[in-house]
Order: sequence, then C-alpha cells, then structure tokens
Amino acid sequence: MSDNNNKQPIINEPQTTNWFESWFDTEYYHILYKERNDEEAQLLMDNLTHYLNLPEEAKILDLACGKGRHAIYLNSLGFDVTGADLSENSIAEASKFTNDKLHFKVHDMREPFEEKYDAIFNLFTSFGYFDDDADNYKTIKAIHNSLTETGFAVIDFMNVDYVLENLVPNEIKTVDGIDFHIKRYLKDGHIYKEIDFVDKGKTFHFTEKVQALRLADFEQMMEEAGIFLLDIFGDYKLRKFYKTQSERLIMIFK
Repeated sequence: MSDNNNKQPIINEPQTTNWFESWFDTEYYHILYKERNDEEAQLLMDNLTHYLNLPEEAKILDLACGKGRHAIYLNSLGFDVTGADLSENSIAEASKFTNDKLHFKVHDMREPFEEKYDAIFNLFTSFGYFDDDADNYKTIKAIHNSLTETGFAVIDFMNVDYVLENLVPNEIKTVDGIDFHIKRYLKDGHIYKEIDFVDKGKTFHFTEKVQALRLADFEQMMEEAGIFLLDIFGDYKLRKFYKTQSERLIMIFK
C-alpha cells in the first residue's frame, strides 16, 4: 500500500468522497485486516471452482479484488484471472503479480466489462457499499452482463441476521502497534463500523458502512434484473444456508 498520506482524512474532516474510496485507498485498511484468514479464503475458492466445474482455461473475474490475494490464488490453480477494484493504490500493489494469465485493472463495479467471463466472484462482503439502491441494482446487472452465456456469478455476502445477533459493539484491536478503536451498530438499514486511531501523532477516523441486505433483498434485485438464482450456501464449505445460524450468504446465479 502506498505511504502517501494525502488521502487519509483527519478526524472530523468532512468526507468528500464515498467512504470506500478514502478508506480502502489507505495503508491502514490493509494493516487492520492483515490477519484475514488466507486458508479460509482458499477453501472457498477451491470449493467454488469445483462446484461450478469450471474448465481449466476458464476466465475468472475477481470483482473488488483489493490487493489481489484471491485473484493470485485463483491464477495459481491455472485459471485466466482478472482482478478489478476501484482503489488505484490496491491495483498498483496487485499489479506487481501480473503474468500472462493474471491481470489487474481499476474499475467501478457498477459498470459492465467489455470482456465476458466464465465466472465472476464478488467475495467477502464487497457489495452493498452504496447509499443509493439503484447502484446495487446497477452492480448486479453489470455482473450479469459481464458473464458468458454459460457463465456463473458468485456473491459472498455477510448473513445479516447472524451478524446482528453476534455484533460486538465496542472493541480495541492492536495491530503493528496501532490501537484501532472499533464501534459497530445498525442504523438506517446499514451496518456501521466506526474506526478511530492515532498514528505518528495524527488522529484518524474512518467509517465502513454496508447495507444490511438479506436474501429477500437480493432475490428481489435478481428478479428485477432477470437473473436466475441457482443456489445458496451458508459457509465456505458450501453447506446449507440457515437464516439465523449461517455465518455467510453465498449466492450463485446466472
């Protein structure tokens, strides 16, 4: 991640861009989440590619790829992978791993791609960032329009009911000597995460905000978009989805 601090808003400074544009483009986002479980992520991708029975030369799009860890792993399985993300800094970092079958590009998920893909993966709750419901519809329609005729798409989202039941309202997480003070709550149909910390004498404040979308919300969007929901799973082992017990909401559609 870039060390350029110009994009890091100081506390109480008015946020002029979408929250995800400022937060995802900082080094601190990657510091806070550096310990995410790669084995768990790889298990999901192993299971998905096996379940979808993708051909060896399949073209896969990792949508909202961040610094590319999932795209890199999918490429290691032999697939032709494109990683796309709105964060220029993340794509610059991911692009260091580019090869003949691994490409990265800056892209807004609301816009369809010219190229068509055999599979599109939108992983780890990388949906529902927008304030306007129309943008969610644009995104799911863009995913659908970027598939080949035989292609499949996957959205891996949080299971809102499970998250709310297990929400930790306040937490301090220390990573690389930085104490991240985290506050979580539900407000106006969004799950918020307020993140406050001090580093190098500066005070920072960031907000994560994701729409509390449930299965019924996705089903309605897909019906309006003419999308066929094929299957639903509740965890990375692709076990059955249970509304109150499953940690994830994994939807496969075309």
